Amino acid sequence: MNLGSLERAIMDVLWGCEEPVLVRQLQVMLNERVERPLAYTTVQTVAERLVRKGLLSRASSKNAFRNAFRYTASRSRDEHVAGLMIDALAGSPDRAPVLSKFAQKVDLDDALRLLHELARRAGEQAVPDQDQGRQPQPLS
Repeated sequence: MNLGSLERAIMDVLWGCEEPVLVRQLQVMLNERVERPLAYTTVQTVAERLVRKGLLSRASSKNAFRNAFRYTASRSRDEHVAGLMIDALAGSPDRAPVLSKFAQKVDLDDALRLLHELARRAGEQAVPDQDQGRQPQPLS
């Protein structure tokens, strides 16, 4: 899912927040990062677009402002990026060459982390079922 620059900026801010925030708070945090201030309605419109895309969730605020919502990221940055990677892989009719290129290009430290996670995952599966017990095709 491609995000526009303001959508990415909003996600960056919200991934850094521990608590859900009002649009006004989000606007203040965003305006600390830009030359030209963003209008409240612009931030609100883009936040609502992110809700429709499933990237943000909103809840009614328990304050004096009528119709005010608090926004939070629906999933962590790590979950979002992993989802993008899975979606990109799923879009390929033949995954082996894609995985091979990824393995060749990924930073060595990241490759070692990935190998560690894959080994841990394989170790958690004491008795594989039929689908999970199949042999993977070698990467070319």
